[in-house]
Amino acid sequence: MARIREFDTEAAVSRAMDLFWTRGYEATSVRDLTQHLGIGQGSLYAAFGDKDGLYRAALEHYRTTLAAAALRSLEEGADARAAIRTLLTERIRIAVRSGGQGCLAVNAVCERLPQDPVTRRTVRDMQDASREALTEVLRAGMDRGEIAARHDPHTLAGFLVTFLNGLLVSAKVTPDAPALEPLVEVALTALG
Repeated sequence: MARIREFDTEAAVSRAMDLFWTRGYEATSVRDLTQHLGIGQGSLYAAFGDKDGLYRAALEHYRTTLAAAALRSLEEGADARAAIRTLLTERIRIAVRSGGQGCLAVNAVCERLPQDPVTRRTVRDMQDASREALTEVLRAGMDRGEIAARHDPHTLAGFLVTFLNGLLVSAKVTPDAPALEPLVEVALTALG
């Protein structure tokens, strides 16, 4: 008779995401994961295949929860400049926590690429979604006259995503939000 899985896989993925986020993929062993999740190694393998499978599930969880929430907050902003400012400063605040945990997606890219094409695709999908959401916010802001129309909104969105990626790496080096937040104002000058 097959044994019934005795743990909440969604909660396990969320907890694994937190561990991978603070420690990184390489520094997190299967033993670390089983202890942190409170499950046996057999249960981990049965549910996720292996450490890679759990890592991919954690990245996907990040994409569908935190990254998706950031994009929703961007779309809910009343004025384009304020919405973009809020997005960038909130990402800084999250990245500087725990002594500079950074962003799980950016951390994954720095640690796992170019050898891991699945991670590349997952993070590229996240970045593409960010770029598209920013493009729409910028286009709407241009239509309302809030943002100068001197740059293509898609290109400007690409700049903001690239800026954010660099900012999130910088947050690991300098986990100090007051030191990083003024950089957001410099980036916003590109909006005209």
